[in-house]
Amino acid sequence: MSLVIERWIPPDQGALFVVTGASGTGKTTLVQAALQTVPGIDFSVSATTRPARSDERAGVDYHFLAPAEFDEKVGAGEFLEWAEVYGHRYGTLRASVTDAISSGRSILLDIDTQGAAQVRVAMPEAVTIFILPPSIETLGERLRARATDSPESITRRIREAQLQLGQCSRFDYIVVNDHLESAQDQFAAVLVAELRKTTRSATLIARFSVESVTTN
Repeated sequence: MSLVIERWIPPDQGALFVVTGASGTGKTTLVQAALQTVPGIDFSVSATTRPARSDERAGVDYHFLAPAEFDEKVGAGEFLEWAEVYGHRYGTLRASVTDAISSGRSILLDIDTQGAAQVRVAMPEAVTIFILPPSIETLGERLRARATDSPESITRRIREAQLQLGQCSRFDYIVVNDHLESAQDQFAAVLVAELRKTTRSATLIARFSVESVTTN
């Protein structure tokens, strides 16, 4: 990655970044690089009804909730989005996101297109980013190169990816992951540009406005 941020003045208000991309687009790699490059951004910790594994820590890997507690929070509207996967429920708690944003920190949320649609309804100000492959053919090549899935599984993943990719126009930004370093820079640039909006930096703007009046 060529983008380097050595000094950073945090905004008054952070942002919720919703990142979506089909399997094989390199989404996870881009997210991990951005977390190391752009200051003041945290990865969202999901809540789940799945039991914790031996190496997982509550509040760090997941917020582990009993099924009844999860249902109660769903009924109270405490989730920005949630879904059931293989018999367990997963979701993003609204309070943890809004608390971070109001303190000037930002949250990166890595979810599928259905989850992103839920977040857009619950929090329209969220910034949505879709990670695209250069082509469907390239996506298939990447999945086959992993050598971790059967041919049938790869065919299913490509079919699912085509359905997801067809929704990219609903997102605020698209990043094409053709060349990894370039894609990392583009992805980080979107995050930085959003965080440098004047609407997020009232304190800094006010400081210079006062200084301008004083010097004049």
